[in-house]
Amino acid sequence: MLFWLKEEMAPQELSRRLATVITHVDEIMQQEIRPLVAVDIIEQLHRQFAILSGGRGKDGAPIITFPEFVGFKHIPEEDFLNVMTYLTSIPSVEAASIGFVVVIDRRRDKWSSIKASLTRIAVAFPGNLQLIFILRPSRFIQRTFTDIGIKYYRDEFKMKVPIIMLNSASDLHGYIDKSQLTEDLGGTLEYRHSQWINHRTAIENFAVTLKTTAQMLQMFGACLATTELPRGVLSTEDLLMSHTGQRDKLRDELKLLGKQGATLLSCIQEPATKSPTSILNPNQLENVVTVERLLLQLDETEKAFNQFWSEHHLKLNQCLQLQHFEHNFHEVKRALNNLLAEQAEFTDIGDSVIRVEQLLKEHKKLEEEGQEPLEKAQLLAVIGDQLIQSHHYAADSIRPRCVELRHLCDDFINENKKKHDILEKSLELHRQLDKVSQWCEAGIYLLASQAVDKCQSREGVDVALNDIEAFLGTAKEYHLPSHTEFYSQFELILTLDVKAKAQEVLQKLGDVQEIFHKRQMSLMKLAARQTRPVQPVAPHPESSPKWVSPKTSQPSTLASLAPLQRTSEEPYTGTVEKDDETKFEVKNEEILESSHDGENPEPEQLDSPATLSPTRCIIRDLLETEEIYIKEIKSIIDGYITPMDFIWLKHLIPDVLQNNKELLFGNITELYEFHNRTFLKELEKCTENPELLARCFLKRVSLGYQVK
Repeated sequence: MLFWLKEEMAPQELSRRLATVITHVDEIMQQEIRPLVAVDIIEQLHRQFAILSGGRGKDGAPIITFPEFVGFKHIPEEDFLNVMTYLTSIPSVEAASIGFVVVIDRRRDKWSSIKASLTRIAVAFPGNLQLIFILRPSRFIQRTFTDIGIKYYRDEFKMKVPIIMLNSASDLHGYIDKSQLTEDLGGTLEYRHSQWINHRTAIENFAVTLKTTAQMLQMFGACLATTELPRGVLSTEDLLMSHTGQRDKLRDELKLLGKQGATLLSCIQEPATKSPTSILNPNQLENVVTVERLLLQLDETEKAFNQFWSEHHLKLNQCLQLQHFEHNFHEVKRALNNLLAEQAEFTDIGDSVIRVEQLLKEHKKLEEEGQEPLEKAQLLAVIGDQLIQSHHYAADSIRPRCVELRHLCDDFINENKKKHDILEKSLELHRQLDKVSQWCEAGIYLLASQAVDKCQSREGVDVALNDIEAFLGTAKEYHLPSHTEFYSQFELILTLDVKAKAQEVLQKLGDVQEIFHKRQMSLMKLAARQTRPVQPVAPHPESSPKWVSPKTSQPSTLASLAPLQRTSEEPYTGTVEKDDETKFEVKNEEILESSHDGENPEPEQLDSPATLSPTRCIIRDLLETEEIYIKEIKSIIDGYITPMDFIWLKHLIPDVLQNNKELLFGNITELYEFHNRTFLKELEKCTENPELLARCFLKRVSLGYQVK
């Protein structure tokens, strides 16, 4: 509001300053006491019946000379008065206040001419007279008439100043210095009447032009002040162009006027410039001072107008800036609103990985489309800030626009980021659901691919359990979530469709995990029946440890598996399991019975002790003892060492023995390999050749002891 008041005061300030210039021009040209200018009385001045040569008396009084002029008495009273009024108004007020010195040259004239001159001066001289000098006629008769006439007509002239009659110019030099008199009066003062008239005319024209220009600038300022600011960009540009064109014309006129003043000043100072010894007379000096003062007023006029124009131009520029800002604001706001509307319609979060990836591409495309409007809006807000900082008159209107632009940009960016985060979360959700589905399919395939006939032995059961354990271990790689973790992680983005799909997949995951658990229980029960050690030596089978399932409440069959597995599992969970159990029990009983009775098919082929020599009896005893020893080691390996590698029995093994069997059993496996594959066969060779027995012991003693 203050800025608007300042703008309204600018034309008034311009008018005031230009009015001051006009007043000063009138004062310089003394228009209050000089109603006439040289142009108005140019013909009378050219007649040269009276001149202001520029000379000064001893006290500085201006000298007006009436040179010899035939027909002086015939000059009209009005012309004489105009010329006198003009000449007496030229000197400065200070010089005119001293009084004028009048020199009347009538050396070649008559008394009648002197009488007419004195009469006119007495009646119509407008200035303050100080002294009158009269050069008498040179002819004797006229001089006599002059002396007599002066005595008789002095009172008639009503002169209050002295009148000094002089016979010659030399007598005048006693009163006035020769340097202040023109050449026709015997002086050295250079004076050219035509040049004087030209200078006076030029000075007055310059002053009039300056005054007229100041008045034009006043009118131009008032016109600009009353011009209403337009509301459109094109109209504002047209107005700015129009005002700038008018201003350029006025500026050119001011520059031209300044050149004229400078040229005039150089012309007045030309005599002193050409000759260093030449000195300007007081009249010329006063002309110089007058022009310089006028040039100062011209400079003041130009400064006042430039200051006003700068403010007005700034106002128009700010108006144009405001129009551009408003226009761009509405365009950018419209674009941002369209983007926000399109963004608001972007509510789909996808129902599959492919769909979410497609939505992410569409979202990225929308984000890229919004970059240009965002950049324009941000740039426009910066431009608005710059306008506010530059004290724009409409700062109160621009500031909320900038705030609105930034809010729109922030809304779009924040909403964009929110949408992107939701889509990324949705993509992660569907990828996890796909992983869960893939894991479930792989698990179902694994269970379906486990052949029933391979699970009839301990090794087959162990392989199946190891495969299941390894597959369940991949759940960490797939990052399979629990129901609670899943819903806590994706609860904010779950729609009804996605929630239904997630429930279906998680239910499938739970079912598959339950199937795996039941399969493990069934295999572990089957393995427990197969892992009872058969030992012909102590510890007896009755005291050997039997594996008991930690969950005795689980069913022993795999009938609870999913329908997809029922085809491959039904033979296994029915008759086969029963037959296998029977087979395993019969086999174990046979092994246990043969172990207790000490029967062996190979020793039975030996002859009876009555038919054998002592050496062969010893060899037979050695073979029997070696075979029993090998079987006992084998029973320890099968009954104790091998089961320590079974996964379902690891929870029964102390921590100190985990993966550390040699701490308990030492090198019993190496002993078994040595006796079963090497030493037993060497003893069997000794049956036919008893003489090789000693060599067998001597040859294998070091290796055997090392193994033991």
